[in-house]
Amino acid sequence: MADLLKLTIDGKEVQATPGTLVIDAAKTVGIEIPAFCYYEGLSLQAACRMCLVEVEKMPKLMTACTLPVAEGMVVRTETPQVATARKYMLEFLLTNHPLDCPVCDKGGECELQDMAFRYGAGESRYTETKVHTPEKQFSPVVYFDAPRCILCFRCVRICDEGLGVGALGVINRGVFSEIAPNHGDHLECDECGACIDICPVGALTSGAYRYQTRPWEMTHVGTICTHCSDGCKTTLGTRNDRIIRGNNRDRSGVNGEFLCIKGRYGFDFYDHPERLQAPLVRTNGKLEEVSWSRALWAVAARFKQVIAEGGSVGVIGSNHTTNEENYYLAKFAREVLKTNHLDHHRTGDVTTLVDALSGKSGKLATVADLYERKAVLVLGAVLALEHPLLAYQMRANFRHHKAHIYAVTEGPVREDQYAVASVRGRDYESLREKLKAEPELVVVFDDSYKGDDIRKLVEFGESLGIPIRYICLVDYSNSRGALDMGLVPGPGGMRIPEMLAEELSVLWVVGSNPLKPGAARQAAREKKCGFLVVQDMFLTETAQQADVVLPAACAYEKNGTITNVSGEVQRLKRAVSTMGAKPDLEIMGFIAREMGLAAALGPWTPEAVFQEIRKNIHGYEISMPAIEMGGAAQTMPVNGRIPVDNRPDLVHSDHNGLFTSGTLGRYSKVLKSVVESR
Repeated sequence: MADLLKLTIDGKEVQATPGTLVIDAAKTVGIEIPAFCYYEGLSLQAACRMCLVEVEKMPKLMTACTLPVAEGMVVRTETPQVATARKYMLEFLLTNHPLDCPVCDKGGECELQDMAFRYGAGESRYTETKVHTPEKQFSPVVYFDAPRCILCFRCVRICDEGLGVGALGVINRGVFSEIAPNHGDHLECDECGACIDICPVGALTSGAYRYQTRPWEMTHVGTICTHCSDGCKTTLGTRNDRIIRGNNRDRSGVNGEFLCIKGRYGFDFYDHPERLQAPLVRTNGKLEEVSWSRALWAVAARFKQVIAEGGSVGVIGSNHTTNEENYYLAKFAREVLKTNHLDHHRTGDVTTLVDALSGKSGKLATVADLYERKAVLVLGAVLALEHPLLAYQMRANFRHHKAHIYAVTEGPVREDQYAVASVRGRDYESLREKLKAEPELVVVFDDSYKGDDIRKLVEFGESLGIPIRYICLVDYSNSRGALDMGLVPGPGGMRIPEMLAEELSVLWVVGSNPLKPGAARQAAREKKCGFLVVQDMFLTETAQQADVVLPAACAYEKNGTITNVSGEVQRLKRAVSTMGAKPDLEIMGFIAREMGLAAALGPWTPEAVFQEIRKNIHGYEISMPAIEMGGAAQTMPVNGRIPVDNRPDLVHSDHNGLFTSGTLGRYSKVLKSVVESR
C-alpha cells in the first residue's frame, strides 16, 4: 500500500492515499465540499465550479473535484472568497432556472435549492426573459424539463459509463444546450431511472412518482426487491399505506444505489385490480368468496382427513417466499403431512456446484467480488438483461480497477464492449492460457451449465492453479433460499412434473404456478389431484383450478429474510399491507392451528422461525448485526458431498429480461408500458 500523504483541510489534519481527490479527502474528516457535476465513481467533469476551494501557494481558486491531494497541502473550503464565488455561480445557474420549487418534484431533495439557501443567492441581476422550452416525455418513466437542467452531465455519464447504454447526450450549444435521447425523441435503454435519481435538480423526473407527494410526507422502508435473484435493496417511500416511490439513495445493501427498472418501478403489481383480497372456496363448481375462518377450516379438515386415511400429499413451494416461509413449509410437509413429495422450480444447478466443491472452502463468490476481483469469466448468461446488478458490478470493476472480463456466450452480450476476450459458443477451454495468467478469477454461469458440465467446469477451474470463486445463477428473489431451506424431495419423493401427473389426494401450492401454459403448450394443464390448495396473490392458471385459494401477501407486505444468488442473506421489511391478504407464514400457522398441531410446529413469527433456521440449517449461523443494520451476510453451505437425487435435467431458467419477471411482471403496469418490453 502506498504511503499516506498528509494535508490540512479547514485546519483539520487529513491523511489520504496518493491520487485521492481533495473533495473525497475532505469527506473523511466530515467536511462537505458542495458540487453538482461531481459524482463518485464517474468520470470527472469540472463543469459546475461549485467545488472551488482556496489552496495555499496557488494563485487562484481550484476545483476540488479534479485536484489530487499533495503532501503538505493546505486547503480552505469556506473562506469569504470561496463563498462569494459559489454565490455568483449559483446566480449564474439560476439565470434561466424556473422558480417553481413549490411544484417541482425535487423540492425538499434538490441540491440546487440547498445551495441557494446555504449561500444566499436569493436574487438575480439578470433582467432578460428566461429561456424556456416545453417539458418532454422521454419514456413512460422518464420526463425531462430542460429549463431546470444545470448541465452537470451526471445523467449522461451514469447511462454511458455505469450502465453501458449511452442513451443520453447533449444537443445544441450555449444557453440552448440540453439533454436529449440518442434515438430521436424517445429513450431506448434499460429504463432503470438512474438518470432521475442522480439528477441534482428537478430536470429529470419519474413518471411513476411525479406530483404524487413530497419526500417529507413519506415513510421510507428499506427492503429487498422481489424480482430477480441479485438481491438489490430498494427503499420504498410509502404514504397512506401505498408505495409511491422506490430508490436506494442511502447506498445501503449489496447494490449501493443501483436499481434496474424492476427495483425502482416494478413495485406496482402489489395494488393491481386483480389482486386477491378474500379467500375463495369452490362451491358447486365455482370459486366463491368466503371468510378466512371458513377457508382455513376447509383446508385443515381435508388435510386431517387425508392424513387419517393415509392418502398422498404433494407440496410445491416458491422462489419468492421468504426463508422463514420456506423452512416452515418444508417442516409442515415432513412432520405434519408426512410426505416427501416436496419441490420447487429450480432455475440453476446450485446443488451440483456445491457437491463438486466438496472439501473446499471460500469458493463461492459474493456480489462484491464482481467489483473487487481482478478477472471475471461469464459463461452463457446475458447478464445485463437477466442479472443487471452483477453486470453493473463488472462494468464498475472494469472502469475503476481495469479488471479483465471474459465472455463465453452463445450470442453477443454487453460485456463484449469491454471484454479482453469474447468467445461464441461454450469453448472456455480456449481461454486456458489467458486465465492461467490471471491472479484470481470469478466464474459466473447460467442454467446451460448443469450436472456433469458443472463438474467439468470446476475441474477446469482447479486446473488453472489460481484462486477461483463461482456464482451459479438462479432466477428469482429467493431461488437460492428455497433450495437451502429444503424445498426438495426426500427419499422416494416426487418432483413437480411427477406430482402434476399423479392423482394425489391433495396438492398444496404456495406461491407458485405449475399449471401455467408452457412454451410448447397454448393451454394450461389440467389438475389431476383430488384437492388443490393454492396460496397466491392473483388468480393464476393454477389458482383457477383450485378448490381453495388463499390470498397471500407479497414481499413488500411481510417481514423475513431472503438469500440472493450469491448466498447472501438480507432482511425483508414490511412497507405496506393489502386488506384481506396474509403472509404465507401466517397462513401456514393458522392452518396448523386449525389442525391442532401448531404447538408441534412451534411459533410462526419470522423472528422465531429464523432463529430455528440458524440452529438447524447448516451455514445459516451468520452474523446478525450485519443483517439487522440493513446489510448482508453470506451463508456457508455444506462443505461435503450432498447425497441427493439432484435431477439436473429438471433445472431450467425462465431467462426473464429487464422487462419481464414471471407472474409479477404480468401484473406490473410500468414493466408492460415501456417500449422495450414489446
